[in-house]
Amino acid sequence: MSVFGNIFKKKSPQLDEALSFAPIVADMHSHLLPGIDDGSVDMENSIELISVLHSMGYKKLITTPHIFWDMYKNTTEIIREKEALVQAELKVRGIDVEFQAAAEYYVDEHFEELIAKDDILSFGDKHVLFELSFDTEQINYKRAVFNLQLNGYKPILAHPERYEYWHGNFAKYEDVADRGILIQINTNCLTGHYGPGVKRISERLIEADLVDFIGTDTHHVGHLNLLEAMRRSPLLKKLVESGRLLNSTLK
Repeated sequence: MSVFGNIFKKKSPQLDEALSFAPIVADMHSHLLPGIDDGSVDMENSIELISVLHSMGYKKLITTPHIFWDMYKNTTEIIREKEALVQAELKVRGIDVEFQAAAEYYVDEHFEELIAKDDILSFGDKHVLFELSFDTEQINYKRAVFNLQLNGYKPILAHPERYEYWHGNFAKYEDVADRGILIQINTNCLTGHYGPGVKRISERLIEADLVDFIGTDTHHVGHLNLLEAMRRSPLLKKLVESGRLLNSTLK
């Protein structure tokens, strides 16, 4: 039996319909390409993760492997090659979901070099997903983001609710928005999976209308189990019904 066999037990059709992720339309943060970062380990794993996300209601999956030069030396060519392999396998298996690859860029010297060369993987309307260090506040991200914007890109900051060095100063998040940077939170942060502080900041970002995108950040089956629990979240329902989320514009 698939490792995903226990995820969808004993649910009524009405419950499935009520809690579908379909209104979100597109997931724009995940790690579903096989064997190139800390996400999917092989093609079979990729297909199973994609299949479950599709069954939850997502119509489009924009996967974003890490480009973090000290750990994951992925390039546009590597990512495009893996993207084509997954797309071909989905077609063979008759899985009717739109699948696209971009990247999650870590702000470092290599990222700034890629911006200077305009070697950037974007999605939607020239959107670019980037992340910061989880441990140490980075000031250089402002320069990198400014240069991205000069090149016509629309930067999206990945999971800022997890940057605990900002938790004591909510103005940091407001400054991000004021700079024209879009904000993406992780769906699973609303479960408390990353701790109560992260959950509180996620809730505050929602209440302040600062959340532009929500992403699953799926790496493995454990994240899918958490997503399943989130289908019952009143806070997620409120966010989806607010009309603020831009995920559906990525169709």
